[in-house]
Amino acid sequence: RYSLGKDSSIHMGAFVTGMNIRIGDNVVINRDVYLDGRVGVRLGNNISIAPEAYLVSLEHDPNDPHFATRGGEIVVDDHVWIGVRAVILPGVHIGEGAVIAAGAIVTKDVEPYQIVGGVPAKPIGTRSRKIEYRVKYFPWFDTDIQRDEPGLPRRSVSFLRRGMGLATRFVQL
Repeated sequence: RYSLGKDSSIHMGAFVTGMNIRIGDNVVINRDVYLDGRVGVRLGNNISIAPEAYLVSLEHDPNDPHFATRGGEIVVDDHVWIGVRAVILPGVHIGEGAVIAAGAIVTKDVEPYQIVGGVPAKPIGTRSRKIEYRVKYFPWFDTDIQRDEPGLPRRSVSFLRRGMGLATRFVQL
């Protein structure tokens, strides 16, 4: 049961295993991401998953004398940002707007708008609830955010729009 939402992209080198993967709209799965759908991965909308992240829904039980497996569906709510080389372990639910720092290993649920990092991941901050972007991959600029960011000088945005003579569209929500 695979499903891929509107304007979502899976980049070269991504590894997908299992049959239980549902991907919402405007999701960017970057280079070399590992999606383990053996138990299940459910991704909401407007999610950015950075290169080399692992979402693992099945693992071995280290205390089982027969090396048995255990697992749980991974659920990622809307507007989550998963940093480069982060690892999400079985059964984790990541709440809306949460941020997973680069290199974090997430073993427990993450609250909405919480920023977590470390090994194992722990809360390190809170994200603003004012999220106005839509994620979409732009291959010409190798970026996935398509709106003018506060603090980015207007001339920089104009330069990006003219870049290499290619037409782009920036989506305002």
